[in-house]
Amino acid sequence: MSERVISMRDVTKVYAMGEESVHALRGISFDIAQGEFVSIMGPSGSGKSTCMNMIGCLDRPTSGIVEIGGKETAQMSERELAVLRNQTVGFVFQQYHLLPAMTVLENVMLPLRYQGIERADRKGMAEAALEKVGLGDRMKHLPNELSGGQKQRVAIARAMVTRPSIILADEPTGALDSATGRAVLDLFGEINVSGTTIVIVTHDPGIGASTRRCIRILDGLIQSDALNEAAK
Repeated sequence: MSERVISMRDVTKVYAMGEESVHALRGISFDIAQGEFVSIMGPSGSGKSTCMNMIGCLDRPTSGIVEIGGKETAQMSERELAVLRNQTVGFVFQQYHLLPAMTVLENVMLPLRYQGIERADRKGMAEAALEKVGLGDRMKHLPNELSGGQKQRVAIARAMVTRPSIILADEPTGALDSATGRAVLDLFGEINVSGTTIVIVTHDPGIGASTRRCIRILDGLIQSDALNEAAK
């Protein structure tokens, strides 16, 4: 059995909205092992984004236990959470979040700066990541000179350059046409083969069916958690 990198035990999250309480998560439990390729699927308001924030150490549970990389997040300081995020989780977002004034290479080098890695080493690691996603010839370009699919590949290179154990992707194909989206999912599959855990948060049943395991969330509860035998 592979080592668990994500563990959630009876996790709840309640947000105060004025005088009302919104129950985003109502007691969910699941484990994700190192090297799994998982989608967390649900409609808007289902709790999947809150679940993503827990995995990404961007929020803390109201109750229950969240462990990422073997560390319980609830009692960690903001600084400790920031270190855990930087060392353990790589993020890929629907809208890319690339810095427009930086070149492709500089965007990918950026998270390495926060790890205190020397510039020459940052450059070499970023170049290798961009070669891996097929953008070795675009390193000096600015983001606005790239297509949507190329921007998402830059975002994936930036997520993987720190060699995280988990890549967490939020609707990564939402802004792409179907063919480009399929290519991006294939790229995630290639990265997963090397042992990186991939978690994709999505509302798209097509993506849910393309990952080896799909956790469906509805109204803050797990509706199903099943393997997709047809997925690669």
